[in-house]
Amino acid sequence: MNKTIASPKAPAAVGPYCQAKLCGDTLYTSGQLGLDPATGKLPEGIEAQAKQSLTNLGNVLAEAGMGFGDVVKTTCFLADIADFAAFNAVYAQFFTGEVPARSCFAVKSLPMGGLVEIECIAVK
Repeated sequence: MNKTIASPKAPAAVGPYCQAKLCGDTLYTSGQLGLDPATGKLPEGIEAQAKQSLTNLGNVLAEAGMGFGDVVKTTCFLADIADFAAFNAVYAQFFTGEVPARSCFAVKSLPMGGLVEIECIAVK
């Protein structure tokens, strides 16, 4: 079973991809920028963008009937590794208790000038 997941509470894809794919009990999400789904704009600063990115990710998870507790792996992309500590502080507000495995690294740039993008794999 392969089902496309699309949450109206998360930004629409900015390219030829979907927000997520549900394959059996496993959800694979596309990267979520910190875009405000209502305005299509990025808020200012790493903390605000990280919070919005994780909120968007949470809305995609919810559309699939899952939550942050179902996430087994995240991959986090930062435009500047100097934002690592500030990003971690926001991330820790969303992932509490049993945390998922994670990779986090800096990239040269992100779409739309974003400061952070997060993707995940979740299993129900």
